Amino acid sequence: MNPRGLLAFASTAWIATALALPNHFSDTASKAKIHGSVLGAAVDLNDPLYLWNTYGLNTTEEYKYFQEPGNDEINAHYDSRFFKEPVPKEQRSQVLTHIIHSYFEFFNGHKLETWLAHGTLLGWWWNGRIMPWDWDIDTQVSEATLFRLANEFNGTVAEFNTTNPDAQHSYLLDVNPWARQRDRGKGLNIIDARWIDMQTGLYIDITGLSQLNKEKPNEWGCKNNHNYLLSDIYPLRGSFFEGVAAKVPYRYEEVLIDEYSRKALTETHYNHHTWNATLEEWISDEVIEAEKEKEKDKEKEADKDDRQYE
Repeated sequence: MNPRGLLAFASTAWIATALALPNHFSDTASKAKIHGSVLGAAVDLNDPLYLWNTYGLNTTEEYKYFQEPGNDEINAHYDSRFFKEPVPKEQRSQVLTHIIHSYFEFFNGHKLETWLAHGTLLGWWWNGRIMPWDWDIDTQVSEATLFRLANEFNGTVAEFNTTNPDAQHSYLLDVNPWARQRDRGKGLNIIDARWIDMQTGLYIDITGLSQLNKEKPNEWGCKNNHNYLLSDIYPLRGSFFEGVAAKVPYRYEEVLIDEYSRKALTETHYNHHTWNATLEEWISDEVIEAEKEKEKDKEKEADKDDRQYE
């Protein structure tokens, strides 16, 4: 079933909810200092002195925080700290599914707002699953949620029990120190946080959306130059992804068309896979060719003349 039919509900939590600031600070000064105003005076979160004085970050010496073991199609999707060897292709789907389930169970359990983005959202659109050729997963959060992750949950290690009672996996929520810098900077830290499988190094990329242009208050953007109207994102829609409750932008088709063009919603052959509308799955060309060969062999057998002649 196309995920448009899987939409469970449209969230009643409108923009005011998404923009609400965390209230876990015990004093007004601390709360204001973290979120950009001190005693009512505006503070520029991108001011190098602010980042240096508060977090020890010198924007002129920005370094890349998240590191990968390589930049090719496979190695670029692992965190170097936990990478040992690439996950075998036949195991990748199960590993990514466990990562997805643990992520949304953690976020849903702590009432942390997040939604599917980029190629992951496109996979949801087709059949509610990750594309079979994808190695990574993308989600987004609001700036308020991003700061809450940094303030309350950074460094959390979550345990996740799989369907196998003997298999327990650990996942690390790691917020990039440069997430406090809301402009692109040197472009080295466009990923604000990651949910990392500590067994393999595979991860979910988490990017925050902020109001980056004061002249466009109804537009949010990330540090990788993806911009969205708030009315395209909110109210979020509830659905399911890989069998777990997840959320997607309100105008998901407009978001996908803007990023990938309308062809991405109609093209049925991509990256050596063909869309099977009956099965509602992407089937690799290798499997299709193998099935064709089997059919040819069957036809040859059926055409054999087994009659006896004198």
